[in-house]
Amino acid sequence: MQISRAGYLRPRQSGSLDAAQARIVADACPGAHVAHEPRAAAPGYHPLWGPLVGVRAGHSMDAEIRRQGSSGGGISAIASWLLESGQVDFVAQIAVSRDDPLRNDLQVSTSRADVLAAAGSRYAPSAPLAGLRQLLERGQRFAFVGKPCDVAALRRYGLHDPRVGQQVVAMISFMCAGVPSLHGTHELLAKLGADRQQLKSFRYRGDGWPGMARAVQHDGQVFETDYNSSWGSVLNRHLQFRCKICPDGTGEFADIVCADAWYGKDGYPDFAERDGRSLILSRTPQGERLVSQALAAGAIAADTLPVQDIERMQPYQVNRKQMVLGRVIATWLARRQAPRYRRLALLRNTLAAPKIEWLRNAWGTLRRAKGESL
Repeated sequence: MQISRAGYLRPRQSGSLDAAQARIVADACPGAHVAHEPRAAAPGYHPLWGPLVGVRAGHSMDAEIRRQGSSGGGISAIASWLLESGQVDFVAQIAVSRDDPLRNDLQVSTSRADVLAAAGSRYAPSAPLAGLRQLLERGQRFAFVGKPCDVAALRRYGLHDPRVGQQVVAMISFMCAGVPSLHGTHELLAKLGADRQQLKSFRYRGDGWPGMARAVQHDGQVFETDYNSSWGSVLNRHLQFRCKICPDGTGEFADIVCADAWYGKDGYPDFAERDGRSLILSRTPQGERLVSQALAAGAIAADTLPVQDIERMQPYQVNRKQMVLGRVIATWLARRQAPRYRRLALLRNTLAAPKIEWLRNAWGTLRRAKGESL
């Protein structure tokens, strides 16, 4: 995987594929194909939020993890507990690169300290599955933490490689609004007045909820701005086109999903600084078992949440799923190709969408699809 001129990660093919390998790539790649197995789209499937076994809101009981995590430290708390309880040998997750404070690398975490070092959102391209072969060759049990598309790919690849089911104890994801180009981070740093060549460290958020985007230079200068200014005014304007036609921003294929359990204000999320709170969804019986055990062990504290409350916490994800079918149709009309989605309740969500907004989204996508690369 290499950073392209546009600032996104793209695969570089280093050799030819035989027919069997090509079939696996075509089936497992979420850029081309996202589908639930028939049994997953059962009566318990929620059209907006996907498979749901448990719905909770809570936080890490470890004060440091709660503060350093992007929301209430839900993912980091569960990952750390999995290690400390011996249920996994390691956690495969993304952390800031040791070579470049703006890049992301796969980290194999074996301790609370490792997990804590990887805590916090990384709004830049990442490829946690690039090292999947090496992870599986370890022959150890592990938890995988990735974007919804990463988890969808791993889940699908597991149909072709039994080691995934044997070794991956938990697939953990988070709600995702899309991946910004690395150029978005460059623009943010420029607006802050920071010198990229002198950068010692950079974090997008965390160290509070939602926390500040913070750049530290080798000369000691510190530059920072609030979450609404960094994500809302800069980074979200650099999303790659493929993310704009994604039907799964909520991690439907994971065992456990965590997200910001935003408090509302005038019908919109309120980004005022508070103690972090995580939305915690268990999507499979295995995910529910692990969340329940983490609660019993005191790793997290959480209360059951009515499903309808998720919509108030994550209104963007509601809009995204209601609009995506129109965006995909527009992409196909513009290019005569588009990703294939199955058993994701997209038609049902389209029928529930405001019709004028749906048409406006489709028309806007039709115009963009002619000029942007997937």
